[in-house]
Amino acid sequence: MTEIGFSLGHSLLTLSMPLCVGLLLSAAMELLLTPKSRMIWQRPLASNLLHLGTWLIVFAAELVLFRRPWFAMGNVLAIQLLIVLVNNAKYHAMREPFLVHDFEYFTDAIRHPRLYLPFFGIANALLALCAFIGVLVAGVMLEPSVFSSAQASVGSYIVSWGILFAVGVAVTVWGYKVRVRRVLLQPEHDYCALGQIGFLWHYGILHYTQPNPVEENQWRELLPQDAAAEKLPDVVVVQSESFFDARTEYPVLKPSILAEFDQICAHSFSWGALTVPAWGANTIRTESAFLTGKPAHVLGVHQFSPYRHFMKQPQYTVAHALKALGYRTVCIHPYPASFYLRDKLYPRMGFDEFIDIQSFTEADKVGQYVGDVALTDKVKSILSKRSHASGTSTPVFVFVITMENHGPLHLEKASQADQVAFYEGEQPFGCDDLTVYARHLRNADTMAAMLTECLNDQPNGGVLGWYGDHVPIMAKVYQTLGAPKGETRYFIWNDHSTDGLKEASSTSASSKDISELPTLLFQALSARYKTRLAAEQESV
Repeated sequence: MTEIGFSLGHSLLTLSMPLCVGLLLSAAMELLLTPKSRMIWQRPLASNLLHLGTWLIVFAAELVLFRRPWFAMGNVLAIQLLIVLVNNAKYHAMREPFLVHDFEYFTDAIRHPRLYLPFFGIANALLALCAFIGVLVAGVMLEPSVFSSAQASVGSYIVSWGILFAVGVAVTVWGYKVRVRRVLLQPEHDYCALGQIGFLWHYGILHYTQPNPVEENQWRELLPQDAAAEKLPDVVVVQSESFFDARTEYPVLKPSILAEFDQICAHSFSWGALTVPAWGANTIRTESAFLTGKPAHVLGVHQFSPYRHFMKQPQYTVAHALKALGYRTVCIHPYPASFYLRDKLYPRMGFDEFIDIQSFTEADKVGQYVGDVALTDKVKSILSKRSHASGTSTPVFVFVITMENHGPLHLEKASQADQVAFYEGEQPFGCDDLTVYARHLRNADTMAAMLTECLNDQPNGGVLGWYGDHVPIMAKVYQTLGAPKGETRYFIWNDHSTDGLKEASSTSASSKDISELPTLLFQALSARYKTRLAAEQESV
């Protein structure tokens, strides 16, 4: 009995030193976080319990895999350091800490490295990978397995591991039971108040427990329910990648960059500044708010990863509403349809067809991605099926998600010709990204003009909605010239925009929320349809 007790005591002692050192280093590592969170003694009890319990469980898991306590400690700290570095990179680029929903982006970074690794730093990623491999090899070679010790039996280490794991689970459950019940869902505030691990746990718990009611057609009264489908106008909505009016923030840019956009706004049904729930990335937050007409806060914690939630709880969307009127609904996005689960989700969101990158060629690219003009040609080919000559009576709704102005912008070169074309004087130092952005912005301007011209030629006219999903990531530009407020721009246009509601004077000076655009879109559609009916009655 004494021998068993000695063996168990030795195994617990062997584990205790790396365990204690690891916990201290884990707490100290949070000092590296940006922004800074509260010190441990200033946080709620639940946050500290969840941090402690998580560390014990992961440490126990590493022990099972490698049977080397110090190496297990190093691995746990390496995982935490990776999350800290990713958090800091994300906050630097997007002004938001690392969320529990962001774990899925680790696999996306492997599938779509261009979208992620340049912001973390390709050199940093390679250095981290090499360091991990080096530590892995060194740890296995230099530290012997605990099973090789003559002073403790294998059984005593298994019992010690069981005790460690059980304590970790018990502490985590305790933290869960005393968790903060009213989290503000303001990421930076909650992160600073709860600490990184507590923050991830609290948002993760809400993600799996918070319901989200599904609303039926909230736009029914805005739409002409008894309309003859063959008389309805075609509808195109463009979610323009990283589109905002950079001229208002940076007067060094020439006004002519968005000359066509200005003309369209001057004749639009409604236009102006737009509040969106995303900065620099997270397109689907803006996308989902437009398609459902729901402000981001209505979704609660699901606002941060809405499509993952929509897979479990389908929502009523703009596409459903138009489909009920007889529209054929199409989405065009020149990127793999599987990204953000769109290939599985969009049929549930009311779309008949999804056209992705497979319908485009390398020749369609402008810079890193398919260009806006090539995308416009695809839209025109769909609309042409309802041309004057075709005789097709089914109206079409096309939702376009562009890619041309997607970052990383610093992977493209700014030419001298671009600098002359886009600036009133010389390009400010360190603003190559702004020059590249302006180049793509001009192509977006061309796209808007081409679409209005095309819809003008449609037999029943057309409605065009346009909005930016978020401002771009241009960290060096913002350091030099200042960061934008985060608002993008929108317009709702139809080929008879002088009829019905026109808010050009008011909307240009005040913001609309992205969730309000479906209402404006359907008002413009109804106004255009009534104009057609009035014209038919006059001709009789």
